[in-house]
Amino acid sequence: MSVNHSPRHVPPIVIMGVAGAGKTDIGSMLANCLGVDFMDSDDLHPQANIDKMASGHPLSDEDRHPWLANIAAWLAERADGGAVVACSALKHIYRDQLRQACPRLVFVHLAGDRRVVTKRIEARSGHFMPTSLIDSQYATLEPLTTDEVGITLNFDASREELTTKAATWLTDID
Repeated sequence: MSVNHSPRHVPPIVIMGVAGAGKTDIGSMLANCLGVDFMDSDDLHPQANIDKMASGHPLSDEDRHPWLANIAAWLAERADGGAVVACSALKHIYRDQLRQACPRLVFVHLAGDRRVVTKRIEARSGHFMPTSLIDSQYATLEPLTTDEVGITLNFDASREELTTKAATWLTDID
């Protein structure tokens, strides 16, 4: 798939949603399609956060602050040329923290049924997120609001379809 975007016109993009929604796959595919950098925000977590989640404990807002600061800094460095980051961005205040660093930030929210993400997480190997945290992720999740530029897509669609829908939407908001 090809989209007629020059990198300087691609806004910084967050692919958001609960664990297992497909953020990394869709984010990577979208970044490749747009010709911009991609980052899985899991790679920006402090080790203490990874250890806490791996032991089955959800992160607090305080735990997330340094992680979100790392994501915001990564996005801000690439804001003019466009970039895509896969990040849960579950709460409005987390997205606000990211938007403070990147006012042009847009969101692609991958949403859907928790049974689907449970199956996906159970099938993953080598990832720190246990299925026991799915309920807390859904409880924490705040949908996009009217003050946020974004689109919500059902993650039950194919990766190719989701990538195409996101890329088309980005073209429409230009």
